[in-house]
Amino acid sequence: MPVSARISSTARETLGGLPRQFWWLWTSTLVNRLGGFVVTFLALYLTADRGYSASYAGLVASLFGLGSAVAAIGAGVLTDRVGRRPTLVTAQLGTAVFTAVLGFSDGPVAIAVVAFLVGLFNNASRPAVSAMIADLVPAADRVRAYSLNYWAINIGFGVSAAAAGLIATHGYLTLFLLDALSTLLCAVLIFVKIPETRPDAPAARPDEPAVGLATVFRDARFMTVVGLNVLLALVAQQGSTTLAVDMGQAGISSTQYGLVIGLNGLLIVLLQIPVTRLMEGRDRTALLVASALLTGWGFGLTALAGSSAMFFAVTVAVWTIGEIMNAPTMMGLVAELSPTHARGRYQGVYSLSWSLASFLGPAVGGLLLQYAGGGAVWGACAVCGTLAAAGHLVIGRRASTPPAIPEAAGAPAVVLPKQLTTDRAPDSAGGAAAGSTAGGSGDTGA
Repeated sequence: MPVSARISSTARETLGGLPRQFWWLWTSTLVNRLGGFVVTFLALYLTADRGYSASYAGLVASLFGLGSAVAAIGAGVLTDRVGRRPTLVTAQLGTAVFTAVLGFSDGPVAIAVVAFLVGLFNNASRPAVSAMIADLVPAADRVRAYSLNYWAINIGFGVSAAAAGLIATHGYLTLFLLDALSTLLCAVLIFVKIPETRPDAPAARPDEPAVGLATVFRDARFMTVVGLNVLLALVAQQGSTTLAVDMGQAGISSTQYGLVIGLNGLLIVLLQIPVTRLMEGRDRTALLVASALLTGWGFGLTALAGSSAMFFAVTVAVWTIGEIMNAPTMMGLVAELSPTHARGRYQGVYSLSWSLASFLGPAVGGLLLQYAGGGAVWGACAVCGTLAAAGHLVIGRRASTPPAIPEAAGAPAVVLPKQLTTDRAPDSAGGAAAGSTAGGSGDTGA
């Protein structure tokens, strides 16, 4: 087959078969991220342009993360109760308004309060977007859909990060206003092109308990998955905070750091789709174990980098592959474990794991680096990755163990074949049981 025909066939298989509404959602994500300047440059704006201390910039970043954590729970509930579309549109409008206000804010208290509100509204969109994808896309295509959405996020991030430096030369206010404008366009696009996707709630039965936040937190298997994600998220947070400090202490210049860390976004843009294709049909547990090990030990290898920018780049490439594998696989698992009419709550609690990591990760990494050295930081990352891999292995084995039919009249228990138990016990999200492979159930993961 000619190369052009092969490329065309691959593109059709990768991009085809997804609902039109998904592509409008994908486009809105891309538009939003193309203008996502403020979060990336907020610390630099506060210290270099406004003259605030590094500790104050860290406080503002923590308040932004605190707002994100609050939004993860609140927006998840609203996504289920009010609907995906109104929650998402409100979140985007609020983000646009407060991003613009932040550009005009003056004084440490005002900036801190508005930064909290930006974090609150900015993260409120995540549960709604994730639930919308699960609503719109059949289970067999969710890995691909979440992967494509993650791809859009990173394309937008890469372009906006490169453009923001040039735009900032004309004044940081321009960054705030353009960011607000792109978020507003995202809200308009969603309002005009994407209908409400929340499934109609079934009639409640008297003997059926209501699904609330407490239900999510009592779901032991799901909360175990969330806990394992916290471990990896704490590791991932070191890439934008502790890694920069450690590289600086090793004599790596800011220009070299920019090139090294930029490799992360570049590899995601180039490899997300082909790696996702290679993941199709693979066992999900194996993918989660491999991604956890690559992420944890990719950061762990940083302890051996010394003052070599090239070695640092190699470590970034290793944990980026882990990130590419983990993001869609984990998101699909969360979608599969989420009851249809509680997807917002489940996605919100999952999003909370990232918010907590963004709040705790930089502080924990900084303290370890200061008082124990880089070896302790990167060794801890390797340990966290190994623990997460072991946890996924245990969960996967338990999920694949077929249940026994209760004994009757003293007869021995009969163990059902794995495929039969999978067919008999579909999850409420429409996918196969969690013990099935990624390709078979269509789950993905982020």
